[in-house]
Amino acid sequence: MTAAVAPRRRWPWVVAILLALLVGAFLLLRTPDVPMDELKARYASPASQFLEVSPGFFVHVRDEGLRTAPALFLVHGSNASLHTWEPWVERLKTKYRIVSLDLQGHGLTGPIPSSCYTTECMAGTIEAVRSKLGIERIAIAGNSMGGGVSVAYALAHPERVSALILIDAGGASVKRDAPPPIGFRVASSPLLAPLAAQITPKGLVAETLEQSVSVKSVANEEAATRYWELLRAPGNREATMQRWSQGWTRFTVDGLGALKGIPVLIIWGAEDRVIPVAAADWFKAAVPNAEVLVYPKIGHIPHEEAPDRSAADVDAFLGRALAPPALQAAA
Repeated sequence: MTAAVAPRRRWPWVVAILLALLVGAFLLLRTPDVPMDELKARYASPASQFLEVSPGFFVHVRDEGLRTAPALFLVHGSNASLHTWEPWVERLKTKYRIVSLDLQGHGLTGPIPSSCYTTECMAGTIEAVRSKLGIERIAIAGNSMGGGVSVAYALAHPERVSALILIDAGGASVKRDAPPPIGFRVASSPLLAPLAAQITPKGLVAETLEQSVSVKSVANEEAATRYWELLRAPGNREATMQRWSQGWTRFTVDGLGALKGIPVLIIWGAEDRVIPVAAADWFKAAVPNAEVLVYPKIGHIPHEEAPDRSAADVDAFLGRALAPPALQAAA
């Protein structure tokens, strides 16, 4: 009788040991946040400023180029930062006033007190920055998630938009023809996303970046480290989970009717694995006046993968889209 009872009494100890091992493994593998002061020392630049656009919410902004020239706002994609636009800033700053920023839950901006990470809330951040800087009208360019944010901004504030540039933009009602890069699969998984918010190996970030581009030199060690470290800014991983749980805006053809009075340029990488090139056709069908450029052998980030060509194409487009007096002022 005693021998039969003893094994059953051992089970609580076995469970306790297993739980202790799991907790130990979690603590060993857990990837800590990087203090914001360290990140600012590493990734802010002399052009960086932190604008308080609402109580307690400071947005990392770079306002560069010619102050008297037409303003071009640049809006990054999911889990990226304003650093993705440095190739364009370098090539276009002699002709335009270029404003790049880190959206809420990204880069050196960090989480927003309202915990709102919808497309519309991010468009509201763009408007708050524009108003804070006192700029009346802007051309706005967005990549991936930032493309969807740029569309939402143009729909909400058409009177403020002189031109719209969509670069492998989110928001089109199309289906993927291949699985997305691994990081996007993890972020969209209800089981894996909470774990990834605590355990974020650099290899996962590096592989996601490598799978997103066709020009592999873009996915270098420096870029992978920057993505990984900025993702680990305090609150950014939790903000990423909230953003994915709050859903993505999917536009309709009828809903984009308001864009028909705005000059629109669509740039797409033919080998985009994140948002298929079919989305460029969808946007073109929704906005018939749009110009479309598809780059062969380019992936999801044309402004980094083909910086010379994409910057030149944008410059030429803005030359057609903006009024001659504005161009004369820029010159």
